[in-house]
Amino acid sequence: MKVIFDDLKAHRKAQGKGRITDLFAGDETRAARFSTKAAGLYFDWSKTMLDDKAVELLFALVKKRGVLERRAAMVSGEKINETEERAVLHTALRAGADARVMVDGEDVMPGVRDTLSRMRDFAKRLRAGQIRPPAGGRFRDVVNIGIGGSDLGPAMAVQALSPYHDGPRVHFVSNVDGAQISDVLAGLNPAETLVIVASKTFTTIETMTNAETAREWLTRNMGAEAAALHFIALSSNDEKTAEWGIAPERVFGFEDWVGGRYSMWGPIGLALMIAIGADRFEQFLAGAKAMDDHFLTAEGRDNMPLMLALAGVWHRQVCGYETRAILPYEQRLARLPAYLQQLEMESNGKRVALDGRALDYPSGPVVWGEPGTNGQHAFYQLIHQGTDVIPCEFMIGADGHEPDLAHQHRLLIANCLAQSQALMQGRDMVTARALMKEKGLTGDALERQAAHRVFEGNRPSTTLLYPKLTPHVLGAIVALYEHRVFVEGVILGINSFDQWGVELGKELALALEPVVSGAAKADKLDGSTQALVAELSRAKPE
Repeated sequence: MKVIFDDLKAHRKAQGKGRITDLFAGDETRAARFSTKAAGLYFDWSKTMLDDKAVELLFALVKKRGVLERRAAMVSGEKINETEERAVLHTALRAGADARVMVDGEDVMPGVRDTLSRMRDFAKRLRAGQIRPPAGGRFRDVVNIGIGGSDLGPAMAVQALSPYHDGPRVHFVSNVDGAQISDVLAGLNPAETLVIVASKTFTTIETMTNAETAREWLTRNMGAEAAALHFIALSSNDEKTAEWGIAPERVFGFEDWVGGRYSMWGPIGLALMIAIGADRFEQFLAGAKAMDDHFLTAEGRDNMPLMLALAGVWHRQVCGYETRAILPYEQRLARLPAYLQQLEMESNGKRVALDGRALDYPSGPVVWGEPGTNGQHAFYQLIHQGTDVIPCEFMIGADGHEPDLAHQHRLLIANCLAQSQALMQGRDMVTARALMKEKGLTGDALERQAAHRVFEGNRPSTTLLYPKLTPHVLGAIVALYEHRVFVEGVILGINSFDQWGVELGKELALALEPVVSGAAKADKLDGSTQALVAELSRAKPE
């Protein structure tokens, strides 16, 4: 199967020791030709070693792998998640009032619109104080309990859109570590707290353990009957939610054709809707739809998700770079790298192709990052002068939400642009020697000190620009990356919409819990795990 990348690898080898700066020197139109606009975003991939020949070969690969046909199959409701026999229709959640999407011969859009209408009504009434705690007053705090896709998406978006918050305060609990829920609940008044339990099956062990802790906290303070009225559920398991005493009108379900990490466009996004209001939530959906429409209609290198994906394939599968850094120069996007870790690594972290055969080329990269400028004082040293090349994906807005601090935003922009420029240009030994000579160094000392100040440069980066971080813009950014993951997955020949790799650890954890608690023996475990259980038992304070 690896033959699919052979022509690209041969071209990369033919580029030899060519430099990105040489590509600019040979083409004064490069910046314009290696960038595109869509849905209010501007994407620049000119600071890479992608040239016209590489793009031509990548598009040949797109054709060979049937990316456009697979795209059509996805949005039309075909069951492209083959290992689970499911359609993949997160795009339907933001498709709009006039859309018609068929699954198994049935139009799913009336159900989508009905759920969105119920969400809108609930959020509006809650924000207006019409949905009240049983003891009276208002719900001033909302705690969203979920994990994975039921946490990362809404938690990221709520933080990103904090300038638009005008509803109850929203908090998130995901980790089964009791420290997190303890810290969150410690600062809240139970009589004014609404708890959202986000679990499609209502059986996710971490989520339900935290939900039980929240229920005990509420029950201690107001009794079991009143506590039940402090819960709503984002779940499709009506039987389980009824057992919890959650009224049907407070249960918001979603279909199996919405994967967890693609789900914040529907009920999983209710916490966001509560925070920013239904109208702004629909702007968020509209931004995603604008990117969907672009992805489905734009051709060739004008298609932003396609080019973002092809840059990723070029760097990972062709150049062999093992990681990619997500570097938003926007503090409110601090959780975006973690969100994209799940989106990309859970989707494309696979070892077999759709036909079950082992891959003989690398699958998805390691995705990581932090907001700028913090990262500049942490890991950028390795990015600039380390032995590994790490493609960087910068993001920056033209404007911030603090007009009285515009001078700080200008400094932020300058830092972002400077970092991508420095990664590309670097600093050669001649320049480094001149710098040391100015400091009065000579001989071996000059050479030694100059060597430490050489930057190899020629390190690739892309930059995504946007006007301002609004609900519409955030929706477009997230949809852009969703489609990027899809395209990369099709090119790799894998299923981007299952996640069997997370299951084994869950199964083993359930089996180990009785051993850890002392209710079962550890004698059937491997030697290392037996020793660790014993040591944990000895280390536990009396």
